[in-house]
Amino acid sequence: MPDPLTFLLALMIDLLIGEYPNAIHPVVWMGKIVKYFDKDAKSNAVRFVYGTTLLILNVAIWASVGISIMFIPSIIGILTQALLLKSTFSIRGLYAHVKRCRVEDDEKMRHSVSMIVSRDTSKLDRWHLISAALESLSENTSDSITAPLFYYTLFGLPGALVYRVVNTMDAMIGYHTQKFEWFGKAAARTDDALNFIPSRLTATFFALFSPKKAFRSIFKYGPIKINGTYPMSAFSGILGVKFEKHGVYEFEGREPEIEDLDRGLRIYAFSVLIIISVFFLLTVAR
Repeated sequence: MPDPLTFLLALMIDLLIGEYPNAIHPVVWMGKIVKYFDKDAKSNAVRFVYGTTLLILNVAIWASVGISIMFIPSIIGILTQALLLKSTFSIRGLYAHVKRCRVEDDEKMRHSVSMIVSRDTSKLDRWHLISAALESLSENTSDSITAPLFYYTLFGLPGALVYRVVNTMDAMIGYHTQKFEWFGKAAARTDDALNFIPSRLTATFFALFSPKKAFRSIFKYGPIKINGTYPMSAFSGILGVKFEKHGVYEFEGREPEIEDLDRGLRIYAFSVLIIISVFFLLTVAR
């Protein structure tokens, strides 16, 4: 069951400390398990079986970890749960990553943006770089904050850990390439299912800042992708700026400027405050 004190402690750890060192970060260890089993296979069927087995194994490991830790008594147990829960979301880290993109030098911006998006930034012009940073900020608000807190509220620490491991696997192997198309398919489809509600919740939280602009954009562009374009379209509509990923989507608006990163970060900060408040109150109610 979710615990309000654990929730608050995890938030304090995130806001005060930020990201854990890689050596002790549970998400890094989730990734190590994936890399260990990332083997080439001769057929798509074998790749699919490998990937599905890996998904089940990883989910079972981290669900068991979450359940076991819930039995640790007293304040030690609560602190341990909080430390693990914090690893499933990133409020301060996401803000810091996007803030680093707010530079005048295009090459420095190109490097900073490359750290938070999967696309090749080497040939992107300035407004496409700003667009990519804002897209990442809005989409990752769902993946890195709304979704793990949503599943913590529903299922406690095991729920948050299971979500995080599925999302991590999707980020590592959920690609449409020859190697990963079938190996990562189970992880990608499971991630789609788990993010279905959180992505739409995030878009709704964003829409509170300008409902008319946000929902007009959501209804027009949200369905382009099953989940990701919902929070992005809301963010684009509120800011009134164009988001574009060549060959994938294009949201109407003016070309974003560097000042729009400041506006986006302010909306992010207020949105996170709303998200935290809603899920904390739901945790208390449970």
